[in-house]
Amino acid sequence: MQEIRSPVAAEFERVNQLIIDQLHSDVATVENIGHYIVDAGGKRLRPLLALLTAAALGRCDDAHIKFAAVIEFIHTATLLHDDVVDISSLRRGRPTANAEFGNASSVLVGDFLYTRAFQLMVDLANHEVLRHMADTTNTIAEGEVLQLERAGNPDTNEQQYLDVITRKTAVLFSAATYGAATLGNVDTGLRSAMREFGLNLGIAFQMIDDLLDYAGDPATMGKNVGDDLNEGKVTLPLIHTMAQGSPAEQSLVRDAVLARSSEHIGEVVAAVQRCGALEFTRQRACHYRDLALAALHVLEDSPAKSSLQAVAELSVARDS
Repeated sequence: MQEIRSPVAAEFERVNQLIIDQLHSDVATVENIGHYIVDAGGKRLRPLLALLTAAALGRCDDAHIKFAAVIEFIHTATLLHDDVVDISSLRRGRPTANAEFGNASSVLVGDFLYTRAFQLMVDLANHEVLRHMADTTNTIAEGEVLQLERAGNPDTNEQQYLDVITRKTAVLFSAATYGAATLGNVDTGLRSAMREFGLNLGIAFQMIDDLLDYAGDPATMGKNVGDDLNEGKVTLPLIHTMAQGSPAEQSLVRDAVLARSSEHIGEVVAAVQRCGALEFTRQRACHYRDLALAALHVLEDSPAKSSLQAVAELSVARDS
């Protein structure tokens, strides 16, 4: 990641500092929880995409720094809310904010981060970016509700799954790249290409996240294997297993989804692996990675473009 960040290393550090500065509040709990989740680490992938897009299009200025911080605040707010909804206890290898500070405080600090993001966007004074980010946050919220609606439903199909991950994950990747292009005042063709890059990258990224829930090492991932099953989330590895597994494997997975239980996680993981669901999911992720890479053909060669390509490759090759 350090090599990928190198074309915008100075700008990336400015974003990190701006995030810290913008967490300031005279309400101690707001600062404590904000710093707790921001300091937990993470790749800062979404703001990095905004910076790399700006650099690849020729200019990464103060507006892009502020916009990258907006993207990270919105992402962090969704994490706070997600962990409460999912009753998660572990993220990035340590207790979640809701486990540490309680659900009510976590939800309200998530609201603080959303509103701080929109305060920063107003400062950008770009109506198109503000409109697009308002639409994006609305779509993310709909995606979270849709996922909640479909939890515990073993009849969820691949198209329904794709709809959920597009809304809840991919649209923020897309907003990062599209917003950066819009702030750069490039033509509509370039904006559209960068939006497609972000969208397809986000889909590939989420598919690998869902694969790792049944194949990853908990110590590497920083969360517990089987968390998705406990939440009744029907992701692509399970969808494929219920479509292609033996009757016994299909029944095992259906029962686990209906019960929203990881009690038999070892057997479910074995079934997922036996019927090729992990490889199937990886192939689908690679398809969307390839669509993302194709969208970059409109860019001239540059270190920033190479880093965007590397992010796309890493999205499907990672183990956390």
